Amino acid sequence: MKPLCMLCGLLLAISACQSSTSPVDYASPASLSGSWQLVSNMIITNGDTVIAYPVKGQADVMIKLFNDTHFSFFRHDTLQGKTAHPVYDTGAGTYILVGNDYTENLEYCNYRDWENHEFKFKLAISGDTLRQQGIEKIDSLDVNREIIETYVRIK
Repeated sequence: MKPLCMLCGLLLAISACQSSTSPVDYASPASLSGSWQLVSNMIITNGDTVIAYPVKGQADVMIKLFNDTHFSFFRHDTLQGKTAHPVYDTGAGTYILVGNDYTENLEYCNYRDWENHEFKFKLAISGDTLRQQGIEKIDSLDVNREIIETYVRIK
């Protein structure tokens, strides 16, 4: 009887360790659809981590939009370009989402050398938070880095 009690206790302890207070859901086009605002972006290159967003002292915003088949993003300074370093980035394309495997096909981008490239990421949605993590690699530009972006849904 004791081995059975120990086994039950062990199984209970293991299941308690696996529970989570904030479940992560598989993303779906329906759950992804809408507007999301970037709150943080980390870039990891050759083991070095840089916080790429928000940029200290820079007033800008980045929004990413999704529908069932397409995505788009834009980032711009909130000073209407009246700053020493105006910011305006934009891009769009199609995507494929299977479970949490998300593939972007960047068709349009103000950085034209980034156009017509495919990027593979993992997506996770928890409540109103979207996390996108994966590798951006473009051999011709010597780009090979991991990005971790966190967005919140705009209501």
